[in-house]
Amino acid sequence: MHNPRAPDAFPAVPTLETVPTAPGALAAEARRIHAESVRYWSAYPLEAFFRRPGPDVWAPADQLRHLTKAIRAVNQGLVLPRLALLLLFGWSRRPSRSFDVLEADYKASLAGGGRAGRFAPAVLEAAEHTSGGRTRIMARHATAIETFARALDRWSDRALDRYRLPHPLLGKLTVREMAYFTLLHNVHHVAVAERRRSTG
Repeated sequence: MHNPRAPDAFPAVPTLETVPTAPGALAAEARRIHAESVRYWSAYPLEAFFRRPGPDVWAPADQLRHLTKAIRAVNQGLVLPRLALLLLFGWSRRPSRSFDVLEADYKASLAGGGRAGRFAPAVLEAAEHTSGGRTRIMARHATAIETFARALDRWSDRALDRYRLPHPLLGKLTVREMAYFTLLHNVHHVAVAERRRSTG
């Protein structure tokens, strides 16, 4: 279910309406979430898009840059030869977790102190706080999402549960779990930005 619009009519935060399972459906859901996220990020005035409320608090621009870094890492794994994935990370010897279980594990990791680590965005130079800088950030994110969707489309449903990829907080995930995480991660960071925006 979609979140209701805020009183100031800021665009709604995207949510997962259903949890897809087939590779093509996962790819389509990534594109849908991205389209809704674009409307959300684009609604920020330019100054607010780049403003960090505190030294350790990310701006909306930082949330997007973090997501782009994370998705690019997933994309690198999705396009590796399957033999390379097998040699690097081994077969999965258990069923893939459901989306709900993966979400609970991610939230528990964050509550336990999990941080972005090497995926944290560097502080942007003030010269980048321009409409052109925003366009570049959003374009890079769009490219990463489309690369993810196209790569996922080339996987079979069975292979999603056999091969694994590493996650810095959750350990080795099946490719299906990593796809779930990528959807969850995008929704999560829009929600984080909205909480900060709405509470001032």
